[in-house]
Amino acid sequence: MLYSKGIYLNTCFDELNLTNASIVQEIHREYVRSGADIIETNTFGANRFKLKKYGLNDKVAEINRAGARIAREEAGPDVFLAGSIGPLGVKVEPWGQLAAEEAEDAFAEQARSLQEGGVDVFILETFAAVHEIEHAVRGIREAAPDIPVIAEMTIGEDGNSLYGTTPEVFTKELESLDVQVIGVNCSVGPALMLQCIERMMKITALPLSAMPNAGMPREVDGRNLYLCSPDYMAEYAKRFIMTGVRIVGGCCGTTPAHIKAMRSAIKALQPPRRVMPAARHLAEARGAPQIPIREKSALGKKLADRKFVTSVEVVPPRGHDPSPAIEAVRKLEKHGVDGINIPDGPRASARMSPMALASILTATTKMDIILHYTCRDRNLLGIQSDFLGLQAQHIQNILIITGDPPKLGDYPDATAVFDVDSIGLAGFVSCLNRGFDIGGKKMDKPTSFLVGVGVNPGAIDLNNEIHRFERKVEAGAEFAITQPVFDVRLLEQFLKRTGSCGVPILGGIWPLWSLRNAEFMHNEVPGTSIPDEIMERMRRAQDQSPESARREGVEIARDILGRIKGMVQGVQISPPLGKYDLALEVLQVL
Repeated sequence: MLYSKGIYLNTCFDELNLTNASIVQEIHREYVRSGADIIETNTFGANRFKLKKYGLNDKVAEINRAGARIAREEAGPDVFLAGSIGPLGVKVEPWGQLAAEEAEDAFAEQARSLQEGGVDVFILETFAAVHEIEHAVRGIREAAPDIPVIAEMTIGEDGNSLYGTTPEVFTKELESLDVQVIGVNCSVGPALMLQCIERMMKITALPLSAMPNAGMPREVDGRNLYLCSPDYMAEYAKRFIMTGVRIVGGCCGTTPAHIKAMRSAIKALQPPRRVMPAARHLAEARGAPQIPIREKSALGKKLADRKFVTSVEVVPPRGHDPSPAIEAVRKLEKHGVDGINIPDGPRASARMSPMALASILTATTKMDIILHYTCRDRNLLGIQSDFLGLQAQHIQNILIITGDPPKLGDYPDATAVFDVDSIGLAGFVSCLNRGFDIGGKKMDKPTSFLVGVGVNPGAIDLNNEIHRFERKVEAGAEFAITQPVFDVRLLEQFLKRTGSCGVPILGGIWPLWSLRNAEFMHNEVPGTSIPDEIMERMRRAQDQSPESARREGVEIARDILGRIKGMVQGVQISPPLGKYDLALEVLQVL
């Protein structure tokens, strides 16, 4: 970034904190605006040994303090500031002549100055030797014992450190140090780094960080250029997060454009969580009676009677004409489908209000409606108004989900609210069902919603998913619908561990439309994983013809439905592209 702004490569970059602070500040500002949660000081080489090459070894404290203060000004109160500390540039005993005590003193000198400048965390990065990073930690702890430390090694194309130490070895050695996060950065691109992270993940419980280069450097006209696109880095950011990495960033070649794309991808995976104020009233409401499940709706009666129920997802139209949806629902009703699921803003796109469509379908058909309701778009008062209106329109079956952040969808400039997540909203609706409003006041008459929630048997962090499911049931969930099931073994494992938590489970079924559809579901829909054997079936069918792929997708869905029928109390079919005939073909297996 400095080079692109006209700074020569033979310049001491760290000295710019004193001689050209404005350009350093400008770069920090660009990264903050791109959505970074943490920015690093321009002090990677600001230790006495590297600065000595420029005759600046007497300005270590001044350069580091200035670097921290410049970055602190741009970080403000909402962005964390990491004090960047790199290797000393000279070998430490036993591999070199520099004494360990002198190395630790140099690291302490830099850390002390960064602390004075106001850093929140230290980041040790691009270390090739574990013993040097150990001396760095000791020096930091002498100078600043209470500030967290992220310790990152760098690796080569073989996945080992540049000294040949395997991830299995250096992970355990890093874990033994007084640090809070360990990880890898620099030297390689995202793909090779992900392989290393997967090896580290197996043997440590510490949080992991990953900061790859924007690809492997390529020499072009005498310059090392990094050619990974922002979209490619964003895709790997998602993969790092889904693997379990807690801090994701970028090293060489990672521009603000890369960070902006990565930020959007990560935000799409995990919307912010906030505490639901009304939850404190749930304890008071628990003693109040509510309407029995079987009396809430036709779906509630079937679930209470242990009948197997079928539902089909009908997506709200992009325009304001509901007639195609009405026609589709009447056809499904004629073929004996029990209920219709109406998703709320699928993948955060702009469509007709699902509540409006639910109202129209309730008035024009006899089909039982299951309305998805997300926490994304409304504050708590708006949510309460919606639910009171839904009760008045006799829309009783509600599937509560947290919702996709807008940046996952068609309108990246839209904002989200997320006053509450699905756990809190389940508790709020349970309060309404017991006659208490959001403020804890007793209402004249309780609502009678059948409360459903989503679950993902294929979640990367299954323990967290199970914990959240248990909390949803505790909050008031009365049934659940799973993410699309492609790997039946994952559903079996989930049900075995949860025992369904005492509520009926409906399995999600997605008939694949094409190989491209399968690849999209597998790679770009968070929480969805398609086994290799199913991908291979779709690949062989696609090689024959698009129609063969469509038929194979239906057969796969029928196979899955046949296998899970005895495990769950119903299914939700989500036909792609509004192809409702596919749903009926799948249900023929019943």
